[in-house]
Amino acid sequence: MMPTVSPTLIAPGGLQLVESRCGHSLVPPSVERRAATRLAVALTLRLTWKGRNGATRFATVVARDVSDFGMFVECRMPVPLSLFRLVYVQPEVADRRATGLPAALAHGPALAAVYRVQPADVRGRSQGLALRLMIEPSRVTSPRPSHASA
Repeated sequence: MMPTVSPTLIAPGGLQLVESRCGHSLVPPSVERRAATRLAVALTLRLTWKGRNGATRFATVVARDVSDFGMFVECRMPVPLSLFRLVYVQPEVADRRATGLPAALAHGPALAAVYRVQPADVRGRSQGLALRLMIEPSRVTSPRPSHASA
């Protein structure tokens, strides 16, 4: 049994009363923890990776959910990719100037890691892959404290 939230049971301070198998508990409302905004898109991308025998493999996929740090793609045909496999991602020629494209993909192929594999199911849903772009996070520069000189 999944926990259920009753919207009518909100305690002071914004806490919500949640029911579960273990009873009731007060929890804070869900907070968005993503570092970047996700955009719903339909971009055609090409994945390239090295197979187990060293041969270069590729597949055409459609990105459905894109952010600056990752994306979820649907595969037209099942691909033999496992978790943590490194792949190169690049937009197809027709989508290279599309809006919503992460900055990492604007200048050519970007390295990404597979961090979730959603297998195809009998309902007709295609295989999906969650990809994490392997980009260096932007560094925030903070002002250095000035030292007094004598």
